[in-house]
Amino acid sequence: MTEPSPPARAGSPATVEPTPTPRTPAGGAGLAALLTAPEKALVALDYDGTLAPIVSRPGDAVPAPGAMAALRRIARRVGTLAIITGRPVEAVLELTEAERFTDLDRLFVLGQYGLQRWDAETGQTVSPEPLPGVNALRGALAQALVDAPAGTSVEDKGHALVVHVRRTADPDAALAALAPALSRLAQEHGLEAAPGKRVLELRPPGHDKGGALRTLVAQRQARSVLVAGDDLGDLPAFDAVDELRAGGIGGITVCSDSPEVPEVLRSRADLVVGGPAGMVTLLEVLADRIGA
Repeated sequence: MTEPSPPARAGSPATVEPTPTPRTPAGGAGLAALLTAPEKALVALDYDGTLAPIVSRPGDAVPAPGAMAALRRIARRVGTLAIITGRPVEAVLELTEAERFTDLDRLFVLGQYGLQRWDAETGQTVSPEPLPGVNALRGALAQALVDAPAGTSVEDKGHALVVHVRRTADPDAALAALAPALSRLAQEHGLEAAPGKRVLELRPPGHDKGGALRTLVAQRQARSVLVAGDDLGDLPAFDAVDELRAGGIGGITVCSDSPEVPEVLRSRADLVVGGPAGMVTLLEVLADRIGA
């Protein structure tokens, strides 16, 4: 992937698109805090379905058009930028080519729900050894999926295994049929089964986007936070925003909408945008408003 340098933007207020209006007072206050003191803000974004369109094969999920340019613009003005994802760090770095861009020096990639961490400033990745249960699960999972519907596949993330059913004839029925046995199998190996968009992820327990967000907010001493996502795995981050707001930190939650977005996530969001393309537009508008 090659993306040109971000174009210069006109600075006149007449050329700036209106800032979207959050539908909740708390979201409005969070957005105001971000725009007033962007140097103390943390912008934390999901990857699949938020920065990149959902696709059938995980390896094809490149960023939406304009996404990297928008990230580079916002990164120059906010205190901290983060991608918090269930993907491994190395997969996100390969898909985004983030290591190429020197103006993303304030970027953190928190992979596998915060289990892994990459810091753009140092270029280093911190990642623990996989749990023993993951290795043991690999063979057991192959046996468990012998009679799975055609199109079922397994993504090996090193620290977790993800069963994909998007390419089956009836993904929802396939997931419903497989989930009980896979959940039991995960538990037997000391893991948890976490549902997502036509996937079931068998992963280490105790790690979610909420914990990853809280840790980063504390480490970076952020005074406002914007969190964007599109799936059930983003709900813990939304919960964390509620807790941070109760503690005096401004927060706004954003849903990257699509027909597959769970209604519970959509209803919890302070602001709803139209998928990855809408997320790009939102980042551009925010960059305009804070003079990036």
